[in-house]
Amino acid sequence: MAQAPSVPAFDLVVFGGNGDLALRKLMPALYHRERDGQLEPGTRIIATARSALDRDSYRALIEARARPHIAEREFDGEVWRRFLDRLDYLRLDAADASQPGWMGLHERLDPSVEKVRIFYLATSPELFGPICRSLKGSGLVTAAARVVVEKPIGHDPASAREINDQVGLVFAEERIFRIDHYLGKETVQNLMALRFANALFEPLWHRGEIDHVQITVAESIGVEGRGAYYDRSGALRDMVQNHLLQLLCLVAMEPPVAFSADAVRDEKLKVLQALRPVTGADVARETVRGQYRAGAVQGQAVPGYLEEIGGGPSATETYVAIRAALDNWRWAGVPFYLRTGKRLQERSSEIVIQFRHVPHLIFPTAEGDVAPNRLVIRLQPDEGIRLHMMAKVPGPGGMRLKPASLNLSFAEAFNTRYPDAYERLLMDVVRGNPTLFMRRDEVEAAWAWTGPILDSWGQTQDEPKPYIAGGWGPTAAATLVGRDGRAWHEDMR
Repeated sequence: MAQAPSVPAFDLVVFGGNGDLALRKLMPALYHRERDGQLEPGTRIIATARSALDRDSYRALIEARARPHIAEREFDGEVWRRFLDRLDYLRLDAADASQPGWMGLHERLDPSVEKVRIFYLATSPELFGPICRSLKGSGLVTAAARVVVEKPIGHDPASAREINDQVGLVFAEERIFRIDHYLGKETVQNLMALRFANALFEPLWHRGEIDHVQITVAESIGVEGRGAYYDRSGALRDMVQNHLLQLLCLVAMEPPVAFSADAVRDEKLKVLQALRPVTGADVARETVRGQYRAGAVQGQAVPGYLEEIGGGPSATETYVAIRAALDNWRWAGVPFYLRTGKRLQERSSEIVIQFRHVPHLIFPTAEGDVAPNRLVIRLQPDEGIRLHMMAKVPGPGGMRLKPASLNLSFAEAFNTRYPDAYERLLMDVVRGNPTLFMRRDEVEAAWAWTGPILDSWGQTQDEPKPYIAGGWGPTAAATLVGRDGRAWHEDMR
């Protein structure tokens, strides 16, 4: 991998600095940037939270909770000590604008108005507005200040607009970085390269050659201690409204005029605006929601969702499948099957581009069934791209055909570690490059499409369909694609 270019020294303030996101993702990502030499002297990382910690006890927390998320082969003791020296901690109740901690934060930041300040809001979304107001009221927002907000941005269209309004009163749009870590994944970046840096696929990337598209984000884990949050959210808000729709945008967008922030995001917005609304009776026909029951995942017995959240009734979905359609010239008539779920058979995120059958089969059908070509873009784990095609079986005996694959495994092809999504995105914030971040109109367009589905589910008396942990979701999901004469990717292997 090419040497990572350094970035200017910056101050990073992480609100919610002792939370799961900061400890499991942000701090390991920053360590790796330290290891690769991207963090200049003078860069400081200040964590804030309500916990009564001091600098030393916070560093001990990082040692205990963040250090295990760094692979042993990538750990360097000297780099780790250098990274810990950058860390500071400030006790601060982000919801209380009158706290003296805000003045303490003012004293710890570099007074230079030219130095980049990044405020990372790794908190619940209802705190985004209050934190931004307090930052402004405390005089902490300089001309070089930027704010990073995590998903979910709101829980419905109205709350998303309200949060965007509140944050927008303090920070200009070009200084608001709405992060979706899926956009920072190496394979997602390669999807752009695959489409727009090669002459092979783009002429085929339309309704005349593609039969359908599948986008799957499958998790083998359950709610993992996030039961209180997850029960208020569910799979549609947690995954579809952001991650899956962003992936759909990258698959379906028109070629932008340049690889620049607004050019790329303009085309993504057009995809969201072209999504056919799913409302009324269409919701029952085009969507499936499920909830896992006790079962076994990869040979290990696991409880059901209701047991994991402490018992009691819940209509929260842990699985969603949607048949989506785009009403535009490129994709008219091509279904996009979206699905995500917890406690599924394996952890797997894939985009499957299913091409149409050959128009005329010249080989006798007795000599082997000819399967249509299929392009599989694997986001995790084992990132790579695989093209399924037909080939002749070697040897005599006639034209016997068999599916074969061309496989690009990034681990094998490049034989190196490449940055985690958060590493790339954090450095893009420092550089002020918003290309891989969501613009306000994108977020609100995504909510405009998912909102009616949520409303319909809330009005119906139907419960989520049960599925046994360790499978691939409710049987109704297989029916969703089966009635179109199609099957999910794992059933075609």
